[in-house]
Amino acid sequence: MADLLERGSRWLEDQRTKHCTRDVTYVRGAASAAVRATVGRTEFKTDDGETVRIEFTDRDFLILAVDLVMAGSPTSPERGDKVRETQDGTVYVFEVMDWRYSDPYRQTLRIETKLVGTEAI
Repeated sequence: MADLLERGSRWLEDQRTKHCTRDVTYVRGAASAAVRATVGRTEFKTDDGETVRIEFTDRDFLILAVDLVMAGSPTSPERGDKVRETQDGTVYVFEVMDWRYSDPYRQTLRIETKLVGTEAI
């Protein structure tokens, strides 16, 4: 049986997915998967010894790891994959730059992306 913190983490992830997500399409080559994602961003700092710059990713997508299934198999994100998000009649296309697990139980993927284009519907 899972410990109390793990059970609580699973419950929180279920609530996030039910109440704080939107539909996006994860794309790798010709394969795609419709998934529910929470939108966020990651702050990172660069320091060249003289100036500290704070930058952000364009968009992060938090997706349950079990939901990312490509061609019938669970998969991990790969650099260069795309995430397509539709908003107000426009499709925003984001390219995967990096990813990591968002929690200690490896339930949620935090996929860091950059905007690479838009398309009209």
